[in-house]
Amino acid sequence: MSELKKVKLNNFEIGGDVLTILAGPCAMENKDILFSTAEALKSITQKLGINYVFKCSYDKANRSSINSYRGLGMEKGLELLSEVKKEFNLPIVTDIHNPAEAAPVSEVADIIQIPAFLCRQTDMLVAAAKTGKIVNIKKGQFLAPAQMKYLAEKVIESGNDRVVITDRGASFGYNNLVSDMRAIPIIQELGYPVIFDATHSVQLPGGCGSYTSGDRKFVAPLAKAAVAAGANGLFFEVHPNPDEALCDGPNMINFKMAEELFDICNNIFKLVRK
Repeated sequence: MSELKKVKLNNFEIGGDVLTILAGPCAMENKDILFSTAEALKSITQKLGINYVFKCSYDKANRSSINSYRGLGMEKGLELLSEVKKEFNLPIVTDIHNPAEAAPVSEVADIIQIPAFLCRQTDMLVAAAKTGKIVNIKKGQFLAPAQMKYLAEKVIESGNDRVVITDRGASFGYNNLVSDMRAIPIIQELGYPVIFDATHSVQLPGGCGSYTSGDRKFVAPLAKAAVAAGANGLFFEVHPNPDEALCDGPNMINFKMAEELFDICNNIFKLVRK
């Protein structure tokens, strides 16, 4: 068993004694939604004493249908993420979808995220590693937890040991996912901090044919179970009005639910570590 590595980010550590939350809207829609979400979640996490990283995707390149909403694109998206970072003094995480995006994204993002569907793409992992930024590898729904060892090694052998891994469920038949909480200690035994994605884990991929569905009522029990299993952090997609969101609405949560759930999960986190 490898010793769990703590990953330094600004003035806190992912994998330390304080819960870390990555949260924000799914696909970028407009500045108002970005700013209102950043303001609300910063206030909540500061009050609760939680480490917070703002999340949003400038492009959701893996949507089910060619007609699905994808976001504002990299140029406009990075411009707005830079404004969020400056206005609210928050670290940023966003995902890339090809190796060429790594360098420009690293000028704004503190964490470069590798999407689950693309997690085995060597050129993307190497490009992200070479930026020197933290690389958050989302575990593919098609991979066993122990297989993440080889993906992390692609980053490390490219000269960057700042790796965290996010679990977001495993494929379970057609149009469904299941979360196996054994994945958390298995990945931690490899030596990496583990984030649990509580909102993507309740997706029903392609459940509505041309788009993905989900069921947000399961977000809370999965998030609480993950923290109880020892997760170092949580990932949530949060939106002012999830039912009106242009992407992933059925599995996103609103500010009220976020505050209640963050508080409960933080208490569980502290209890587990006593």
